[in-house]
Amino acid sequence: MAERTPWEIVLPDESATEDLGRFLAELLRPGDLVALSGGLGGGKTTLARALIREIVGDPDLDVPSPTFTLIQPYEAPGGQMVVHADLYRLRGSDELVELGFDEMTERAVALVEWPDRLPPRSGPTLAVDLALKPEFGEGARLARLIGGGGLGERLMRARALRALLDRTGWGEAIRTPMQGDASSRAYERLTNPDGARAVLMIAPPRPDGPPVRDGKPYSAIVKLAESVHAFVAVDRGLRALGLSAPRILGEDLEAGLLIIEDLGAEPVADPGGPRPERYAEAVKVLARLHGTALPGVLPVAEGKDHVLPPYDLEALLFEADLLPDWYAPHVAGTPLSPAARAAFTAAWTEALDGIQPERPTWTLRDYHSPNLIWLPDRDGLERIGIIDFQDAVLGHPAYDVASLLQDARVDASAEFELRLLGLYARERRLREPDFDMQGFARAYAVLAAQRATKIIGIFTRLDRRDGKPDYLAHLPRIEGYLARNLAHPALAGVRDWYQTHLPRLCPASA
Repeated sequence: MAERTPWEIVLPDESATEDLGRFLAELLRPGDLVALSGGLGGGKTTLARALIREIVGDPDLDVPSPTFTLIQPYEAPGGQMVVHADLYRLRGSDELVELGFDEMTERAVALVEWPDRLPPRSGPTLAVDLALKPEFGEGARLARLIGGGGLGERLMRARALRALLDRTGWGEAIRTPMQGDASSRAYERLTNPDGARAVLMIAPPRPDGPPVRDGKPYSAIVKLAESVHAFVAVDRGLRALGLSAPRILGEDLEAGLLIIEDLGAEPVADPGGPRPERYAEAVKVLARLHGTALPGVLPVAEGKDHVLPPYDLEALLFEADLLPDWYAPHVAGTPLSPAARAAFTAAWTEALDGIQPERPTWTLRDYHSPNLIWLPDRDGLERIGIIDFQDAVLGHPAYDVASLLQDARVDASAEFELRLLGLYARERRLREPDFDMQGFARAYAVLAAQRATKIIGIFTRLDRRDGKPDYLAHLPRIEGYLARNLAHPALAGVRDWYQTHLPRLCPASA
């Protein structure tokens, strides 16, 4: 349903009108305007009452028609406001100003009956027209919905979600928001009346951002997935290898909606650090994956394939640039000169040029403790549940090993890291007797340093740009990993740069 295209719904009785109100409450945000129109008895107040009760979270809330008060505000948990207005008796727009309508609704969900009395306005608007339709049955109504100002896209996605939940047997499920990651995706846990659980993944197609280099947006340069197709393709690829990625229980690929198996929340790490036996199994999963010849093109659906992009020098360098872009000026207080930036790029280019893999493998990119679930009821490698891989690329096998063993959120000692690197090497040699551990160790140090450099930049950006300061708590740990990696001879040029320009990240004694 495109923007401004009407969606018509037959509401056979009053309870269906109330259901529509509750449905609309799910997609509305502060600043939205719902313009309710229709003749007497059309159901405007019924719909508004159900919508307000849903947002406020009180199914018994008294919601009278604001015919005489004109405007009636309600406060929802968390301070969100809902404003219900009936402008039938409005004598002119000046009266709205006197009532403080604009100030009251600026950060509220506004429901307006007789919206034709409103002056022209921009912003997200949902027009809802209700009319009695006796030809569809006694008490039946026809609702006609049109979204504008961006709300049409939200309405389309909500409609697709409702259809997906209903056709897959999750229409009656309780939806509980889950803690998300640092991306634009959202997750909800679905719990059916019988106790069955699943996870709803909401990942609408990613729009291209502004060009940032050579006419390309950030996501294209660093090879981030543009749609949920990538998740579906890699998920099925991992499951075909006998690994525990979540089963897909329902999908709407175009809307970016998936219902997936709920693998639970049993972690592989404790607050005090890694669980050694669980990390060992996670290492074996990578050894199994990297020791297998894997395709670069994966099926998504009939007639649709996903091509895994290469994790190339351009992507790795651009990610590393996040540190001089964000960390250097905002945390270290060291804005870099053009000459220093050029030297940074040259040093990293030299280090990364020497580690191209002979046989690229699936690089999942976020293979670390927040995205790994321990499944004790399964056997062998299937005990490691993998839940985040939509940005997978074709790259060096060392990258995901470094992602796991130098986890940005978990303290792992150098001794523990070395022990599990030895386990990885033994597992690889079981499949490939000529496995080159020396070459792998070189690539591991370089890619671990690149990843630490990138994450330091990303976490600083999350603080400075996105207002998420909690990520800064992890910086000392990641700085320690970076200093550990820079001791490798393959990073001599990079180490010299850090010691010259950002010595706090690489003390001379490191």
